[in-house]
Amino acid sequence: MFTSFCRRRRLRLRRIPSAAGTNPSQPNPIDALLSRGYSSASPAGAPISEPCPATVSYLISCGFSPAAAAALKLRIRSTERADAVLALFRSYGFSDAHITRTVRQAPVVLNLDPDRILRPKLDFFASLGVQPPRFATTPILLTRSLDKHLVPCIQFLRGIVGTDRDICRAIFGNPRGLSADLEKQMRPCVDTLRRLGLREESISKLLILGMSVLLISPDRMCEIFKDLKALGVSVNTTAFLHGIRVRSCESRERWLRKVALYQSFGVSEGELLKAWKKQPNMLLYSEENITKKLRFYLDELKLELRDVMGQPVLMGYSVEKCVIPRRAVLSVLMREGKIEPNIKLLSALLGSTSKFSQKYVLRYADDVPDVVKAYKGEIKFEGFRDHGVLVPVKP
Repeated sequence: MFTSFCRRRRLRLRRIPSAAGTNPSQPNPIDALLSRGYSSASPAGAPISEPCPATVSYLISCGFSPAAAAALKLRIRSTERADAVLALFRSYGFSDAHITRTVRQAPVVLNLDPDRILRPKLDFFASLGVQPPRFATTPILLTRSLDKHLVPCIQFLRGIVGTDRDICRAIFGNPRGLSADLEKQMRPCVDTLRRLGLREESISKLLILGMSVLLISPDRMCEIFKDLKALGVSVNTTAFLHGIRVRSCESRERWLRKVALYQSFGVSEGELLKAWKKQPNMLLYSEENITKKLRFYLDELKLELRDVMGQPVLMGYSVEKCVIPRRAVLSVLMREGKIEPNIKLLSALLGSTSKFSQKYVLRYADDVPDVVKAYKGEIKFEGFRDHGVLVPVKP
């Protein structure tokens, strides 16, 4: 049912707005801003045909490659203003990495008035409890009008989500949702959710989980609801909300490719559907990420495929930062005789960082100092198993 349903729907696929809710016939707002160019020597709106050496040099100092800086349709009107913009960002807690990311994604901010345009927006978000550096991921918001866009959108969200604390959580999770047009996207989306039977409490939770759903068109939202219901997911469940969030981030083509990828490892349709209901994000990861993790669990840890699908939260764990250090700790404890070699590896690997640290690291740190080294990655583990005993390899 899981894949056959997708195939049936694919046959009727029509051209619809993307998950971002943009219209391909209309220019991207940031592209429109950049295409104008800014130069004291050229009239407003005149295209820039040749890169400005001074601008290119300045952009390189902000982290651009020479080629990227030369290709950008932008001229910095005043390096003093640009310097003031960067100083303003630093005063609000932006690191050099934040600044580089901001300028790369929205270089037009270098031409904005730092005190008249940027500071009031940073202060506004700070008053909500949102740390300004969070907007390094979505700097286009810093180019939107405070009075005409940002404040009305926040007031609208406050009427749905409730507290500023929850609004802060929603923005922190996905600030891109604030780029949605209030009248053309936000209201129609929420009205559609209500019409489709989602309760007010669920709508609030959905926006906190993934505010970018506000960029979804009503037609696409109806399609997502139909898809999830066809998969047997109840509207009045948290799984349904996560399903909306995940499906809104994926095109049907990518969704189908990932379904096929899991099945290529031997996952049945029923197993995949059951696992997806527990962990919707498992179809949100890249194909490369999915392949790497499945290979690791099956080939390195020698886990059974049914066990991995039975605990799909494993697909969300970082192999390098989470699983390998935990595995190295367990191998040290086995070597020292602190835990049995036949320990249930899957059970030991699962759980929160604090739970694992308390149970296997802090508990034995004094008697077996190597567990701390293993947890820090100082004792490498390369996935060998010898009669059920994990073997660590020191570099």
